[in-house]
Amino acid sequence: MDAIIMSGMPAVGKTTVSRRVSSALGLPLVGGGDVLKEMAVEEGYAPGGDDWWDTADGMRFLNERKASSGFDKEVDSRLLDKAKAGDIVITSYPLPWLSSRGMKVWLSGGQSCRARRMAKRDGMTVGQCLEVLSVRDSENYALYKKIYGIEFGKDLSPFDLSVDTDSIGGSRVAEIVLKYVKGRAR
Repeated sequence: MDAIIMSGMPAVGKTTVSRRVSSALGLPLVGGGDVLKEMAVEEGYAPGGDDWWDTADGMRFLNERKASSGFDKEVDSRLLDKAKAGDIVITSYPLPWLSSRGMKVWLSGGQSCRARRMAKRDGMTVGQCLEVLSVRDSENYALYKKIYGIEFGKDLSPFDLSVDTDSIGGSRVAEIVLKYVKGRAR
C-alpha cells in the first residue's frame, strides 16, 4: 500500500485522525514531529508529549531550528525515505509537496476551532491558543516558503483528499479518510 501522508495546520486533528487510520489499517505511524523530537534528543533536549512544542523548551528548540534549514531538510529526507517504502501513515507539514508518492490528505480547519481543540488538549485558554496558533501558522508558512517555495496552507494542489474538520469529530474524519484510502487501494 502507498504511504498515507496527512497534513494540515497545527491543532487541526492530524495526530488524532492519523492514529485512528494507522490503527484501523495496522500500519505504523510516524510524524515529522517524531523525527524532529529524535533530533531534539540528539541536541540534548528531553521532549515529551504531543504538546511539547508549546512549552518553553519546545519553543527554544524551534528557535534553534529556525536558525538552520538543515533541521527541516533532514526531517523531510527521513520522511521521504519512509514514504517511498510505503505501508505507513505519515503526518508532516511539507511532505505532500515534496513526495511524488503516497495518498495525500489535507485536514482543514479554522483558527478558532483549532484553538478550542488545542485548549481542550493542552489545558490552556482559547485566547492563549489563538495567540500560539497565530504565531505557528505564520511561522510555518514563512519557513516552508523560504526552504521549499511552498505556499503552505494555500496551495492544496498536491492533495488527493481534503476534509474540513471544523464540524465533525476525529472518528468521522478518520472514517472518511479510510473510505477514500480503501477505495483507492482497490
